[in-house]
Amino acid sequence: MSAMSDPRPGSRAVGRPREARADQAIRAATLELMAEQGVQALRMCDVATRAGVGKATIYRRYRSKDELVTDAVGGLVSEIAVPDTGATRSDLLALMNEAVELYSNTLAAGLLPTVVDEMSRNTEFAEIARDRFLTGRRAALREVFKRGIDRGDLRRDLDVELALDVLGGPLFYRLMITGGPIDARLATNVVELILRGFAPATPGATKTPGKRPTQTKDKRK
Repeated sequence: MSAMSDPRPGSRAVGRPREARADQAIRAATLELMAEQGVQALRMCDVATRAGVGKATIYRRYRSKDELVTDAVGGLVSEIAVPDTGATRSDLLALMNEAVELYSNTLAAGLLPTVVDEMSRNTEFAEIARDRFLTGRRAALREVFKRGIDRGDLRRDLDVELALDVLGGPLFYRLMITGGPIDARLATNVVELILRGFAPATPGATKTPGKRPTQTKDKRK
């Protein structure tokens, strides 16, 4: 055998591991710089310097800064695992606890405001971000609500899109606006709110929630 066809002991193909290391370094550098200075100020050349790669290496992977940012954040906010515990309450609680754990993370919590800010400024970025983060996650979450409807835990005329907003809304409101605690209590309270607010109507109950039934006076004396 020639030297070309007989690799030395312990040698290995290094192309793919090198590519994986570059990918990881680029994403890590992007997240670090975003946390330090926001999306607006992020520059590809700064990412290249921080990651220790050439700009060409980045542009071979990403056509624009928008794609780079959404991919980096997408790696942090991983694809959702849809629970199927056999009970709607525990399915919803599992989803909320996962979100609480993620957004209790300093990096994820710090990055979200700058991502939302950029979405408000940049329509192209907003489209990419929604497609990257929201479309798949909301489709997966719909399955949990549909199972809840089928089990009879949730009303059949449930506005699923509204229910999805209610599931995530309190967490993001606290994260972005009030700074309130993001913890297990929040997760439990949101789940209870959904189960009670979207519960099937009780047979014979008034159709106007919160209004007491009118009592008919007995005119017979």
